[in-house]
Amino acid sequence: MVPLARLSLEGIAPGGTLDLGPLREALTSRSTWRATLHSLETSLIGMAGAVALGTVFAFLVSLTDVRAKLLLVFCFMLPMMIPPQITALSWIQVFGPSSALLNTLAIAPPPGTPNPIYSREGIMVLLAVQHAPLAFLVLRAAFRQLPRELIEAARMTGARPPRIAATVILPLLTPALAASAALTFVSALGNFGIPAMLGIPASYYVLPTLIYRRLSTFGPSLISDVAILAVIVGLIGAAVIIGHGILASRVEARLVTKPGAPLFLPLGRWRLAIETTLWALILVILVLPLTALVATALVPAYGVPLSLATMTLDNFVEVLFRQAATVRAFINSGFLAGTAAVVLAILAVPLGYFLVWRRLRLARVLATAAEAPYALPGVVLAIAMILVFINPLPLLGISLYGTLWIIFIAYLARFLALGLRPVIAGFEQLDPRLEEAARMAGAGFLMRLRTITAPLLGPVAAAGAILVFVTAVNELTVSALLWSAGNETLGVIVFNLDDGGYSVLAASVAVVTVFAVFTLMLVAQALSGRLPPGVLPWTDSTAQR
Repeated sequence: MVPLARLSLEGIAPGGTLDLGPLREALTSRSTWRATLHSLETSLIGMAGAVALGTVFAFLVSLTDVRAKLLLVFCFMLPMMIPPQITALSWIQVFGPSSALLNTLAIAPPPGTPNPIYSREGIMVLLAVQHAPLAFLVLRAAFRQLPRELIEAARMTGARPPRIAATVILPLLTPALAASAALTFVSALGNFGIPAMLGIPASYYVLPTLIYRRLSTFGPSLISDVAILAVIVGLIGAAVIIGHGILASRVEARLVTKPGAPLFLPLGRWRLAIETTLWALILVILVLPLTALVATALVPAYGVPLSLATMTLDNFVEVLFRQAATVRAFINSGFLAGTAAVVLAILAVPLGYFLVWRRLRLARVLATAAEAPYALPGVVLAIAMILVFINPLPLLGISLYGTLWIIFIAYLARFLALGLRPVIAGFEQLDPRLEEAARMAGAGFLMRLRTITAPLLGPVAAAGAILVFVTAVNELTVSALLWSAGNETLGVIVFNLDDGGYSVLAASVAVVTVFAVFTLMLVAQALSGRLPPGVLPWTDSTAQR
């Protein structure tokens, strides 16, 4: 909270002195308002696409008899777990005259043809694909709560499906639709990887990429100016969150009685066609771009068709063993993500204890504060961290700016909520009487925590740690503004390699990281039998039906 408070003061009091000049200059700049407009339009269209896609998928998975639901959900969730810059890079490899996949299939467009993904529309499409799983997670739970009794009563009165949808289903889904819209909008607003990879080459800037361009061009000398841009991003995100809270408090869509059997709609003769459509969707949004990414990583130069004669593993050898920067990035990201995951798992257990079992007011305040850095766009947190740590620390005389530790602290703040949520769910599933019996027997808090609470919550804390690691290991939005020479992360390396024209090396790093993400998701899936429902986003009793 200290960095966020420091950020809010920087716009009007840079350096601790009241000065409205930077604020006036930022608010009168055409580039500021152009980037703000671009952020709003890409986030709104991306939100609409994500909600539409997530709604359809949640409906079919939750309420119908489509087969292989667990595998469908796992594949649909994978784009959310893949870093945005890698998502953008994989789609870049699908189109354009230099696409290894299109050249292999002999259907590449003529040389000189612009790649259509480098555009405003490309950003919107990928934001929708990246954040559709978020909407799916919210709406899946809402669809499962739809009562069969109300639907059947409406049918008995002669209502046709469109009227049932408009007068029964839509009102019950309104809170979930509003929540999914707010969540996907804020996520799209703070997304840096996709607008950076697709927008900067086309000179199409949103607020996060405008901040990045100014900092990378002029350095910390413009910290007050970019702080104001970060505040604008934060205010937009906060306004959406507050607006959703107001809407949720005024729109009531609750069931008076406990629902009976959940709604279930057999597809009948349409099942095969719908299943084919769903798997075709998975093919387009997941398999095709990842195939293009692998094809690019296996050719010696960008634009060379993939064949047995041209296939090579030299790019993987280069990035894993020869390139000092990429090797260093693998080490740095592994250390940052792994250490943050372990520290947050350790912190989450006692915090969850006081939050759920002891219900302390201070713990609730801390839990609410932990949500802020995760809910707000990452660029806001990054600028806030720069403002706090650019000067030497009091008493110690050490500056963390330009070191790996500022990224580590930012990761702790950013992902605390992600590690805490599974632990809270685990505490809510446990009976506290065993811990109470130990307390009556004279066991102290640390003894109870070490011998009872931690062993019982171990699998849940491990699952939270895996989610933190998977999210942090390829993170770019925060580290893009905090990295320095020698402190590169994988997300930064992928972005810099592609920006420098080393597309085959960028694709190789991306393939390795996607493989690591996929492996960790499989490890988490292996733990799913010992976890409360909902801890892993792609597992659900409905999805396994």
